Amino acid sequence: MVGAGPGEPGLITVRGLEVLSSADVVLYDALAHPALLDACPNAEKHNVGKRFGEDGARQAAINAQMIELARQGKRVVRLKGGDPLMFARGAEEALALAEANVKFEIVPGVSSPVAASAYAGISLTHRELSSSVTFITGSDREGQKWSPASWQKLATATDTICVLMGMWRIDEITGALLAGGRAEDTPAAVIQWGARPAQRVVTAKLATIAAESRARGLKNPAVIIVGEVVRLREKLAWYEARPLFGRRIVVPRPAEQGQASARAIRERGGEAILIPTIRIIDPPDPAALEGALGVLSSYDWILLTSANGVERLFAAIARAGLDARAFGKARVGVIGPKTAEALRAHGLIADLVADEFVGEGLARAVLERGAPERVLIVRALAARDVLVETLRGAGARVDVVPAYQTVAADPESSPLAPLLEGGGADAMLFTSSSTVTSTFELLGNRARELLGKVVVASIGPVTSDTLSSLGVQPDVTAERYTVDGLLDALERHFAPAG
Repeated sequence: MVGAGPGEPGLITVRGLEVLSSADVVLYDALAHPALLDACPNAEKHNVGKRFGEDGARQAAINAQMIELARQGKRVVRLKGGDPLMFARGAEEALALAEANVKFEIVPGVSSPVAASAYAGISLTHRELSSSVTFITGSDREGQKWSPASWQKLATATDTICVLMGMWRIDEITGALLAGGRAEDTPAAVIQWGARPAQRVVTAKLATIAAESRARGLKNPAVIIVGEVVRLREKLAWYEARPLFGRRIVVPRPAEQGQASARAIRERGGEAILIPTIRIIDPPDPAALEGALGVLSSYDWILLTSANGVERLFAAIARAGLDARAFGKARVGVIGPKTAEALRAHGLIADLVADEFVGEGLARAVLERGAPERVLIVRALAARDVLVETLRGAGARVDVVPAYQTVAADPESSPLAPLLEGGGADAMLFTSSSTVTSTFELLGNRARELLGKVVVASIGPVTSDTLSSLGVQPDVTAERYTVDGLLDALERHFAPAG
């Protein structure tokens, strides 16, 4: 039983991530961040999330499902939003497992009020403002009708009050606190979707917070905070100050390829929407790559133009029962730091990382080291030939081996067109020409119209030229041809004037 934390996937505990990555089956809540499911790509995944008002039959079914899967010998993870034991049904589920003699482990998580308040810039306690905090649920206990009496007693019994699941009754709750003696001008806040880029915060006096939050359209999931500590938000609101806060940015890459980009976007406060416009599959003739493995050491240079090429090459090396020693004395050159990082993960440090992250830059960098006799280029099936032609023009014998090919995703099942049509994104990142062409294939004759609804961001001049050739002028082009450079440019684009 793993606490998923409140929203930001990076807040899951180390132990929680370890358990999740080894799962055979994951039963996840609606509030668990979908990015966490990327940690268990081979596990069965079942959405068992519930919403307020659903009856206990659904919970009984979840209990039965956990027990049955465990009895089948599977390693089951019950992924619950926040902490599994705080205002959740983790204890009930654990009791059901105990009664069924199923062994279990409970992995705590960061609870939603703790994280939401921190991400809103509100410290629940403070040496001068609050020495006590009470966490309370705004929903009814089963079999007992809600009564304002207990809320009136709570009103002055604690410094800070955190209410979960209370938005549907916020008028009654705040009214009871006022009736219990809490001052009308006590600071209060409502935090919706805390610790996520969709986070929204409304602050007001206790007497008006219900009306203010309703006027702003705030609903569950939300946390209500009452107390003097709410004043701290004026100086401590750090999350919303991040440069891409609240921006919804489409990354048209498969989940396994776009995770690093998604993390970089989240670090800047944005929401990454991973939508594959391409699928990476084996090339038509896999034998060409396999045949090259035995002669890698005969080349002066082995050049890799993408992280995908690195992964596919080393997967082939592993299948052949070889390792990095197969490279022998051959030097290895790569385009860009991401490709170098992928290479380093397999125990090799690139001899050359091109300063310009395009084929021309890699060709020049190789030739600056002296004209090579034999060069092997491992790349995608469809790629620009400038690297090959430049090296051959210098007299090198160049062999090109496709390690993979990209094909367009299925237009019928892709959510990209509805997302753009509905205004559900602010920007779209194009990190290669292949993502451009595959996006146009996916969107068909509406591509230019739909891309006109978002900020089109290009990683560099080659990708920008591809966009232009298809009738779309990029709004943003990176000065440094990396994802970080592209996000820097996007920040400048979205920055307020002055």
